[in-house]
Amino acid sequence: MPAKKNNLLLDIIFSVVAPSVILMKLSSPEQLGPLYALLIALAFPLGWGAYDLAKSKTVNFIAALGLVSVLLTGGIGLFELDTKWLAVKEALVPAVFGLIVFASGFGKSPLVRKFLLDTGVMNTNLINQRLEETGTTQEFNARIRQANFYLSLTFVFSSVMNFVLATWLVTAPTGSEAFNEQLGELTLLSYPMIAIPAWLMMVAILFYIWRTLTRLTGLSMEQLLEGD
Repeated sequence: MPAKKNNLLLDIIFSVVAPSVILMKLSSPEQLGPLYALLIALAFPLGWGAYDLAKSKTVNFIAALGLVSVLLTGGIGLFELDTKWLAVKEALVPAVFGLIVFASGFGKSPLVRKFLLDTGVMNTNLINQRLEETGTTQEFNARIRQANFYLSLTFVFSSVMNFVLATWLVTAPTGSEAFNEQLGELTLLSYPMIAIPAWLMMVAILFYIWRTLTRLTGLSMEQLLEGD
């Protein structure tokens, strides 16, 4: 039986909303204080990621990258490092993933192909058969590599926007109440300003691949999605 997918609403609540509210509303000395507010705020995405790992029994690379990001943010706050390191961290995480995606385009199986064709969602055997029959396998592989390059660009976009947003919003010294409040604002704003545009770019890339497949194979959407 396939693992149950996460509820997107719960993902947003535990990873974005709850940490942001705690950092912005409970960081004053009269409430939790900067240190405990930061620790509790970081515990939400960290705990949710650990729960997902225990539930699915598999390591999700993106989720693991998110956990590393949370731990780095916590380290910057707890050790009161210069705020410039927060901007560097915010840019570095998507940049690393973008580099991995870009590098995979030079191998036999770009990550876009793995995510789309090697996960059991699509009828891979029928698709490969029709590509062979129509003599369009090489053209499809070229399109996949092009889509893989576009995907790497979405992470470049996220990296640049993360750096700009973190530099603009987070200016208070680490370890202070103001730093926590600004970190909460960064977490809250990064979703609509960065995550949603990046997600829309990825949807456009998937649509590009779908359209390429239907054109090259002559298969309908239903046929592409039928199990092997």
